[in-house]
Amino acid sequence: MKRSLTILLVLILVGVVFAGCAKTTGSVTGTVTDKSTGSPISGASVAIGGKTATTGSDGKYEVKDVPTGEQTLTIKFEGYADFSEKLTIEGGKTATKDVTLTPIIKIGLVTDVGGRGDKSFNDSALRGLEAWGAGLKMVAGVGYQPLTDDEYNKTITDEAPDLADRGIKKFDIQPLVLESKQNEDYVPNLKRLADEGAKLVIGVGFMLTDAISEVAPQYPNTYFMLIDGVIDPAPPNVVCYSFKEHEGSYLVGALVGQMTKKNIVGFVGGMENFLIQKFEVGYRAGVKTVNPKAKVLYAYTGNFTNADDGQKIAKQQFDAGADIVYHASGACGIGVIKEAQARGEGYFAVGVDSDQDYMAPGRVLTSMIKHVDYAVWLSIKSVVEGTFKSGVVSLGIKEGGVGISPLKYTKDIIPDEVLNKVNTLKNMIAEGTLVIPDSREALNTFVPPTLP
Repeated sequence: MKRSLTILLVLILVGVVFAGCAKTTGSVTGTVTDKSTGSPISGASVAIGGKTATTGSDGKYEVKDVPTGEQTLTIKFEGYADFSEKLTIEGGKTATKDVTLTPIIKIGLVTDVGGRGDKSFNDSALRGLEAWGAGLKMVAGVGYQPLTDDEYNKTITDEAPDLADRGIKKFDIQPLVLESKQNEDYVPNLKRLADEGAKLVIGVGFMLTDAISEVAPQYPNTYFMLIDGVIDPAPPNVVCYSFKEHEGSYLVGALVGQMTKKNIVGFVGGMENFLIQKFEVGYRAGVKTVNPKAKVLYAYTGNFTNADDGQKIAKQQFDAGADIVYHASGACGIGVIKEAQARGEGYFAVGVDSDQDYMAPGRVLTSMIKHVDYAVWLSIKSVVEGTFKSGVVSLGIKEGGVGISPLKYTKDIIPDEVLNKVNTLKNMIAEGTLVIPDSREALNTFVPPTLP
């Protein structure tokens, strides 16, 4: 009798314990699927309240003994954006949560030989992919790290305040970047990124034109973006982004022509070709519009990589009487800015592509911003949203493609009437009432507008 009573008491106690557990824990079940295809995802990791599970071949999961109260459900699977959501768990009950995971799209980018760190063209393209597109920053020796919301917003307000109203946002993408050390790297780098599953492969610079023309037809299911080059007609999977550099350079010339004290200014180009001549010609037209007596010296380094070559030509032009020198020469421009800084008060450089004013505060009068970053972001947006169209896209002042820097370090020395005249010309270009020459032949027949 005593033994039976003991067993009964044990059973009662066990029941009480299990009943207590049932009241203090619950369960979560659901199915995990691919957002784009609706297919079940097998092997996804599920965690909530310190408990874990893995989805089966049918995408289903069940997590037991989850503590009651508000808990965070997280689901992760390689190649997809992480899912996270708070759920309220009730004791003894089962919550159901079906989840769709968004595939992370791989976006590849091949630099030209200027590479990462040129503080100009390539860095602008990388900003469009890594910072604006993916919300990431590259940390030396570590790799990609996520940007905080404040850091993300700062990349726009600091680098592109004129684009603050363009709706730039980050996407669920994975950047894949390959740096080219020589021209022979372009084709294998493009192929490697396509083979690694990049949905879009970006070629930075006109020097990749032939390479993309060769590679794109071999990968019809991969999209390609070419910056500063034109393939005509463009294959159905290729979009070419070009810029109206002459428009932005015209504004620079209009500012420089009013600010020069010596009526002699300079221009340093990289490789002498039609593209870089657009910078030169627009600049000369801008100077001519506001100061027809000013003389413009211009020369080319023949490359985009050697800062010493840029400094050498800048020195020659300053020695010849110039007090402001504008460059469109990639990393060579670092030397141009260095020379202006060495000269000190009364001498200025003008940066290009990115806002280079910070490189020598007070000695870089302004920078001609060429929003390669925005073009890269636009192409990513088109692929992510399924609106990609082949062809040629040209971005000028009206489209947010070019402009001048916010003059963070020099605005206080530039008279209001000078800036007002530059803004008047900017509005005329945007409205289509002022057409800027883009070649030396067109410059010869250019008639400057009459300004008050």
